[in-house]
Amino acid sequence: MGIMQPYFMPYLGYFSMIKHTDRYILFDTVQFIRHGWIERNRILKQDGTWQYFQVPIIKPNGRDTKIKDIKVNNSSDWKSRIIGQLQHYKKKAPHYKETINLLNDVFSQDFDDIVSLNQVALEKVCKYLGMNRKIEVFSKMGLDVEEATAPDEWALNICKALGDVDEYWNTDAGLSFFDRSKYKNAGVKILFHKMEFTSYPQLGNEFEPGLSIIDVMMFNSVDEIGKMLDNYSLL
Repeated sequence: MGIMQPYFMPYLGYFSMIKHTDRYILFDTVQFIRHGWIERNRILKQDGTWQYFQVPIIKPNGRDTKIKDIKVNNSSDWKSRIIGQLQHYKKKAPHYKETINLLNDVFSQDFDDIVSLNQVALEKVCKYLGMNRKIEVFSKMGLDVEEATAPDEWALNICKALGDVDEYWNTDAGLSFFDRSKYKNAGVKILFHKMEFTSYPQLGNEFEPGLSIIDVMMFNSVDEIGKMLDNYSLL
């Protein structure tokens, strides 16, 4: 099982974890940290360097605002702005049309909160990539979960509340603060997913890894992306 915060159009490794776990939960009841990956991600600029593209949000009401309570600021036409930021891909990206069509499909819906937007976007990307996955949102599951006493215990307590989880995956970034012994003692094996990036032609400059899945879809077929998603190791 994988449990991650709900990211907006995240990088390839996020989707690799979705593909290779049997259940995926968006953990949205923790504090929202601005300027992370919840409401923004990275694409290329015309000169080959990277830039952010972003969903505007309504300023949180206090520092303790949870991710699930973050509202999208629909007072501006942010959807058209994001599409506009992608126009320069049209000349060089062989899968520009398919990628833009997918985004327009996501943006055809109206969203009040960022979690709903991200859930729909993730599921539609998964469907495009041949992974018909239902992605769950933690705050809507009605689970009775024990309060965590340390940051690495939330996922463990969710696994325990579900009752039938014997393996939990996190990204390799979690190696520095997850205590494997806690999970082992609870009968849950914890594994850390490390993405091995496959380079591909972008806009003619040096390859920039770890960009949004949008960049990957622009330049690669579904079959090629499928092979990339399988290129990982477990630590």
